[in-house]
This record gives sequence, structure tokens and C-alpha cells, in this order.
Amino acid sequence: MKQTILELLDSRVRAALQAAGCPDAPAIVAPAGRPEFGDYQANGVMAAAKSRKMNPRQLAEQVVTALDLKDMASKVEIAGPGFINITLSPEYLASLMTAALGDVNLGVPQPPAQRVVIDYSSPNLAKEMHVGHLRSTIIGDALARVLRFLGHTVIAQNHVGDWGTQFGMLTAYLIEAEQQEGEMVLSDLEDFYRRAKQRFDEDAAFADRAREYVVKLQGGDAQVKALWQKFLDISLHHCAALYARLGVALTREDVRGESAYNDDLPVVVADLQAKGLAVESQGAQVVFLDEFRNKEGEAQAYIVRKQDGGYLYSTSDLAAVRYRVGTLKADRVLYVVDARQALHFQQLFTLSRKAGYATGMTQLEHVGFGVMLGEDGKPFKTRSGTTVKLVDLLQEAEERAFTLVSEKNTEMPEADRRTISHAVGIGAVKYADLSKNRNSDYVFNWNSMLSFEGNTAPYLQYAYTRIQSVFRKADVSNEQADILLTESAERQLALELARFADAVHAVGREAAPHFLCAYLYDLATHFMRFYEACPVLKSEGAVRDSRLRLCRLTADTLKTGLGLLGIETLDVM
Repeated sequence: MKQTILELLDSRVRAALQAAGCPDAPAIVAPAGRPEFGDYQANGVMAAAKSRKMNPRQLAEQVVTALDLKDMASKVEIAGPGFINITLSPEYLASLMTAALGDVNLGVPQPPAQRVVIDYSSPNLAKEMHVGHLRSTIIGDALARVLRFLGHTVIAQNHVGDWGTQFGMLTAYLIEAEQQEGEMVLSDLEDFYRRAKQRFDEDAAFADRAREYVVKLQGGDAQVKALWQKFLDISLHHCAALYARLGVALTREDVRGESAYNDDLPVVVADLQAKGLAVESQGAQVVFLDEFRNKEGEAQAYIVRKQDGGYLYSTSDLAAVRYRVGTLKADRVLYVVDARQALHFQQLFTLSRKAGYATGMTQLEHVGFGVMLGEDGKPFKTRSGTTVKLVDLLQEAEERAFTLVSEKNTEMPEADRRTISHAVGIGAVKYADLSKNRNSDYVFNWNSMLSFEGNTAPYLQYAYTRIQSVFRKADVSNEQADILLTESAERQLALELARFADAVHAVGREAAPHFLCAYLYDLATHFMRFYEACPVLKSEGAVRDSRLRLCRLTADTLKTGLGLLGIETLDVM
């Protein structure tokens, strides 16, 4: 299949609208809200009729007459003032099931390939990752997996914070501490950073030394650079361990931090000056963006070089756009960054296009996300009010899952329970986040995310293991059997399976993993209904073989879909 069902229906309805004299009318095809409305509904007729001053139902009749769906639909009806309801035929659905079972991509067509750069995770080095890094990391990872699945070339960019004043502060404190105590082991970066920051805030002489070390670092001083590299290596080791535990496919090769653009910053500023974009304002180099004005009507300032000659992350981001489009040849760049940075990215993208660093063909997108909240409705913290380390959150997730798994499997060896609790605990944390609209804040709740009921990872993982248990009991099945869709529950399950491609395409198009989560929950729900209404192992002959094949495709789709979210499936739970 070269198109998803929605794309195919959309193109057919558009052609029918064109034949009816409405060449520019939108088809607006979507899944029907209720079964009595068929499987899909085309809703573009009324808008087209209004623009032509026609009776909507009369136009709908013309569209249906021209609509060619003989190979797909068993019924096409006009409803209400001009809706067109479309019911897919059992034969067409069965053919989709057979094709998906024989395809490594489960029948998901691939759109035109792009080179996609995804900027995600981006922790500040010299500090341990905390819960604030979770959303960027797992949303970015899910998008990378989906886009690769769709055939795109994906280039991950972990734009870590590895430059600036904080490293001068840390270097000064490390030298001071080693002079007093000998060689220090940086086993607790968070504690080390806290002590260094306290010295920086309380001792003016120390703060001056820290700033001197920043200048030395930027100037390439060998000793300071060696200490800086020491902080980086230890920090990246911590990050790698967390990425492995989370099942996130980021590597050291994907790291390209702020420091990577240091040499290019004066080049970028000079280029902006030469193009008449950057001008001096109170000693700083500033680009005034007429597209963004304050309440007084004044163009907002995008500072690219400070009064003291230093550069900002806004300058690094410009250099990064230039590199990603010019060197990496990106067609699309996704920035998976906190929604509170929305204005910065709007300005960055505008200036990048004005400067010629990104053409009109290049897609620059801020994939913003909300905040993880505690049950008090405030940003998620420890009971003492401090930031929660990501490693501590993941450890608690696994321990809570281990308790639940142990209650259900008292006779299972501990090693097996530990393996299951890792998949369940980490999966629960990731799915609880990914299943929410990323633009929204959400409340972190252990009980709801680890529940085996409702829209949770454990529920979906359990649905998969339930199907695996069916196959263990079935012994053999006919992998070439025809798909028979005679019962309502069989047909509804097949219809849901056929919608997998549209769900995956929606995630890739909108950079919104929650579409896939919602789909997988609906699929699992339809499978459970099918399992209750249509006995599999007790059925016989062709019916049994057909139902086993529906079970197989459901299991493959759940496994693939959860895998695209970075969540493990298990044969036994």
C-alpha cells in the first residue's frame, strides 16, 4: 500500500469533489465518531456547498455519484445535511490484514524521505540529569524511532550545555579543592556543583578567579581545557548510564554541545553585521526583529554578542542552525525543548531565515512540552523541595514495579521478576509522559502509571503477554490462512489494526507521540473485546486459523508500536 487509508480516501473524495465542480474544496476525511456513521466520514461537502451557494445534500449526491470506492467500500451513504459516511468492505479489510502480516513494516507506507535533525535531551554537563530532562529525552527518542521507521534519515543532536561561566566556576573549585585535599573523585557531581556555586556566590575573589578560568578555557589554555574535559567525561558517563537504563538510543557520537560552535560564533556575528542585520546597541551586537514588537511597538532585540564581548546561547543556536542545514543538509529540524522557550525559537527561526541559514524549504519546528507536576500541582520535587535526580526516579519506578510483579508471581525466580520489573517500571514512567499531549503539563502519579488497568504501559504490556499465552497454548497455526471477518468484534479489531499506519504517520507529521499511545490503547481495548466475544482456541478449522492470524497481527502491532515509543514488551509477566 502506497498510501494510508486516510490518505487514499482523502485523494478519492478530493477527486470526486473536483468532478462535482469543487476543485479547491477540502475532503476532510476522518474516522467516524460512532459505528452507525460507518468507518470514515467525509465532512468537506458543506463548506464547498456554502462557497458555491448550493444545497449541501445536493452537492453530496453529486460527489457520491463521482466517488470511486468500489475496491474499498461496501457502503457509501449521505447522512444529515451533507456528511458522506463510508463503510469499508470485509474483503478490503481482510486484504489489508494479509498484506500487513507479510510486511516487515506492517503495511505502513513510507512518505518521501527526508534528512531530519532532532535536538533533544541536552542536559547541562557537570550536573547530574534530573526529572526536568526526562520529557525532552523520551519524546525526542520516540520521534527519532518513528521517523526512522518511516524511512527518514534521522540525525540525533544532543546539544549539551558544556560551555560558559559554570565551567570556570567548577574548574576554580576543583583546583582549589585538590590543592587542599589532594586528588578529588567526582562521584557526586550534584554535590560538587552545589558547593562550587556556594563559593561563587559568597566569595567575590573566588568568583573573579572563576571568570578568569572562563577566559582561559575560551582561549584554549591546556590545563583548564584538560580539567574541563574531565568534567565532560564524568558527566557523559552518568548520562550514558541513564540513557541505557531508559532504553534511549543516544550515544557519545550524538553529542554536539555548545562548545562545538565556539569557533563559529565570531564568524556568525560578522556575517550578521555584513548583512546589515546586527547593529551596535549600548556596546552589544543586536538584531532588532520587526516581526516581534513589545507593547510600545518597539522591535524586540535578539542579542548575539554582549557588551563584554561574550556570546550567548542565542548565538550558539544560530550557529547550530547554520551547521545543521548547511553541513548536515537537514530538510527538517526538530527542537524538543521546554514550551517556555517558545518565543526564543520563534525569533531564532525568523532570524535564521533572514540571514539565509535556513531556506524556505527547510522545516524548523519547536517541539515544545509542558512541565511534570507533583500531586500538589507544583513542579515535581522531592519532599524536602529539592530537584529529583532522574536516577532516583527510575530506581523508585523499578522498585515499585518489583513489588507489584512479586505480588502477582510469588513463585517466579527473583532474577526473572527483576527483568520484568525493569520493563514495567521504566515503561510505565515513559508511557505516562508520552501518552499526554506534550503541550500540556501533567501530574506525576505512581499509582495510575503502574496500574494494570486503563491507558498505561502495564495494561498494554499485559495485553501483549496475553496474546503470547494464546500462541503457547495453540501449538500450531496456519500462517497462510484466509482472514475471515464475519463477527462484529473481528471486523472492529481488523478496522483498528488497519489504522496503525495513519497513527504512525500522524506522529511523524505532528511530532506528537500521544497519537500512537491513544491508538495502542484503542487497539488493546478492541483486542480484549474480540478475545471475549470470539473464542480463539475453542474455535475450529478456518475460523480458528483466521482468529489466530488476527491475534498475530495484534501482537506484532503492539510490539512494534510500543517499540517505537521505546517501551519493552515481554512474553511473560
